[in-house]
Amino acid sequence: MTLIDGVGYLASALVLLTFCMSTMISLRAVAICSNLAFIGYGLGAGIHPVLALHIILLPLNLLLLFQMVQLLRKAKLAAATDLSPGWLQPFMRAKHVKVGETIFRRGEHADLLYMIVSGEVRLPEIDQRLSAGDLFGEIGLFSVERRRTQTALAATDVDLLCISDGALKKLCERNPGLSLYFLRLTATRMSQNSARMTPIRAG
Repeated sequence: MTLIDGVGYLASALVLLTFCMSTMISLRAVAICSNLAFIGYGLGAGIHPVLALHIILLPLNLLLLFQMVQLLRKAKLAAATDLSPGWLQPFMRAKHVKVGETIFRRGEHADLLYMIVSGEVRLPEIDQRLSAGDLFGEIGLFSVERRRTQTALAATDVDLLCISDGALKKLCERNPGLSLYFLRLTATRMSQNSARMTPIRAG
C-alpha cells in the first residue's frame, strides 16, 4: 500500500467517524480533518472530482464550525449572566409590522419567536409594553398546548426579527446550553406576568 493509499483510507475512516460524533462541533471538526485528508488524497492520486468537492466543503465546514462555537459561547455566557438575546440575531429573519396591526392573538397556534429591533409592542392582557431588544412569544412556543398566552399588538411601527419553532428546535438540539437559556427566560417571564396580573391589595 502506498502513502497516497494510506491517506485515502484515513480520509474514509474520518468520514465514518463523523457518524459517531455526539455533538455538531465535534462532527464539524472531524469533517474538516476529513476534507484535508481527501484534498491530500485527491492531489496525490490525481482524482480531480474528489479534490474539487473537498476544496468546496472545507471552507463551508470551517464557517459552520465557527458559527457553532460562537453561538455556544454566547449561549453559555447568557445562561450564566443575563437574558440578553443578541446572540440569536444571525439566525432570525426580518419582519415589519405597522402601528395598530396584530402580531398574534391569545389562543392562536405559536410557531414563531420574536425580537424587537425598533418600535414598541403592547400586550393588552397584562398592560405591558415591550421595546427594542426585548424577546417575546417564547412562552407559547415552549408550552405543551403550543398556544399564545397573550395578544401582541404593534403600538408603533415595529421592526422585528423572528425565528421559526423548527429552526429554534434545531439550534437547541445542537447546543443544549440554549435550552437552559430559554428555561431561565420562560421562568422569568412567567413570574413577571403573574406578578402583573395579581391585583395589589391595600394593607
